[in-house]
Amino acid sequence: MTLDGLESIVSQLAAWSTTGLLGFLLAAALICLLAGGVEMWKDPPSDPALPCLPSVPVLGSLLSLRGGQPLHLRLCELGHRYGSLYALYLGPHYTVVVNSYQHARQVLLERGKEFAGRPKMVTTELLTRGGKDIAFSDYSPLWKRHRRLVHNSFTLFGEGSNRLHSIVLEAVEALCCDLQSSKGQAVDPGPPLMRAVTNVVCTLVFSSTYQPGDPELTSVIKYNNGIVQTIATGGLFLPNQTLARLRHCITVRDRLLTRKMEEHKVSLSSGEPRDLLDALLQGQTGVKGKGLKVDDEEGISDDHVLMTAAEAFGAGVETTSTTLLWVLAFLVHHPQVHKYTGTRVLVNMWAIHHNPEHWARPQDFKPERFLDDEGQRITHSCFMPFGAGPRVCVGESLARLELFLFVSGLLQRFTFSPAPGVSLPDLQGRLGVVLQPLNYSLTATPRPGWEGVGG
Repeated sequence: MTLDGLESIVSQLAAWSTTGLLGFLLAAALICLLAGGVEMWKDPPSDPALPCLPSVPVLGSLLSLRGGQPLHLRLCELGHRYGSLYALYLGPHYTVVVNSYQHARQVLLERGKEFAGRPKMVTTELLTRGGKDIAFSDYSPLWKRHRRLVHNSFTLFGEGSNRLHSIVLEAVEALCCDLQSSKGQAVDPGPPLMRAVTNVVCTLVFSSTYQPGDPELTSVIKYNNGIVQTIATGGLFLPNQTLARLRHCITVRDRLLTRKMEEHKVSLSSGEPRDLLDALLQGQTGVKGKGLKVDDEEGISDDHVLMTAAEAFGAGVETTSTTLLWVLAFLVHHPQVHKYTGTRVLVNMWAIHHNPEHWARPQDFKPERFLDDEGQRITHSCFMPFGAGPRVCVGESLARLELFLFVSGLLQRFTFSPAPGVSLPDLQGRLGVVLQPLNYSLTATPRPGWEGVGG
């Protein structure tokens, strides 16, 4: 039995009582005894002058992470005591926490290749068929070739693409019609947002566009939600019902995507690719003379193609839909904005994006902080929503376009306000694959001139 799963238990520790902790310690000790002499402790591989949280065998520094706060907030709070760069142990793993832009820039950009590796973890190995994706695969020559293939494939949907605009705008229209049909009643924006964004990704990945209620679309949303929710839950590495659910969702995902891939292989041609799967398969086999030939050891396999398609859903759906949910949650809180159009390294983006040294009143919702007096966009060097360096998000241009069209389309047609008798959305969120807002309801009121449109 592996002990890597200890790091995923952090979120559960905050809610455990003393009795629960004693029970866990007893269970952990029993695991060590059964493992028979597993080496549990290693000396820190970095400068001993680096501040380090207290640690104990097996648990590492997990006890210091208790306190009832989400992990990103707790790490930020500890930074006030230990500095913007400090160390801790996640179980037996020595981990350096980066809370400042200066250090993040050094890690991600100036020494990006040195920090581009990824650790092997049971969950990610299951999700990616042993690291056949982009996000969780370790840095290697094969990973660089794979990323280059994916990047070239995404140019099919690059910024300024009329086809991409049409796909996203169609989803925006469907979302607005969904909200219009609520007729001013309280509505949970999560499901219609998820449907709209998932439909965009389905169209881009394998050219399937679904109507609401379509069984295949429902299946995609269900397995993707299941995977995301399971990753955000502690205890994934230990044999339990959560891990069983993850395996089931992966099986459903792979069955669907394998069928789509085999259908694309049958109809694959050397012409213009229809979608991402076509582009990946063409690049894999070198159909257009600029792809990457497959060889026995270091080639782009079918598993790489399949996991890239799967990652488009895991990354493209969750991040975009969650960002849109946060936008609506903050709009409900701030209605006045409607008037405007070897060592593991953990970079805490929340701390960087809420550092008062770089952001005036960082806790305030101020979209205008990104505009100058002339209404032109300001680019802040310490704003890194898509990461930076060799691991920067490969789908950044797609995500930017989706967010712009979805947000502008929604704000053009609706004013968002709190649902009657319902509390305002909680803005603390819960830690998952990304920081997710808790479920909430709102009222979407059509703006003047849009009352009879759609719906």
